[in-house]
Amino acid sequence: MKLRNKYYIMRHAQALSNVRAICSNWPEKFKNPLTILGREIVRESAEKLKNKLDTEGQDIDLIFASDLLRTKQTAEIAGKILEAKPKFDKRLREINFGIFNARPLESMWKHFKSEEERIKQRPPKGETYSEILKRMMSFLKDTDKKYKERNILIVSHDGPLTLLQAKVKGLSLEETIEEFPLEKRIHKGEVRELN
Repeated sequence: MKLRNKYYIMRHAQALSNVRAICSNWPEKFKNPLTILGREIVRESAEKLKNKLDTEGQDIDLIFASDLLRTKQTAEIAGKILEAKPKFDKRLREINFGIFNARPLESMWKHFKSEEERIKQRPPKGETYSEILKRMMSFLKDTDKKYKERNILIVSHDGPLTLLQAKVKGLSLEETIEEFPLEKRIHKGEVRELN
């Protein structure tokens, strides 16, 4: 996929929901901030990105983030280090877990026989992988049309970022599941180049 800007993706760092293994999407049903460790990891990752860009004579021009608390906090910490004020976009939100929001992550996965089912099946009142990818691509296309030759950091969540990363690489949703098992997905607080 040809893009006019250089994109970096960053997953929010460790939050309370990660420690407790609880689903957390919009609307947020409990306060879900970054942990102390999460805040440290964001600082380290943002400093590493800043140092890399400094050696190339570059900066992050824009930061876009999901508007959930953990991603807002991640983007704000990174933004101070990278000297860019984050803008928030609801299309970058976490997977809509539907009825499983604020329930144990395990209960959501017991609902499906396999991850492949998630491509077209949604948890009750939630969304499918196809629907998540559609909103993530809507964000990317709009942003790429509006800006040119900018360095842009996108702060979001594991599932949405994995789907976006795979699409930019030209993978189908079926290939995404195969190519991105859990150990190859973006880790909490990690920064990757999207293109």
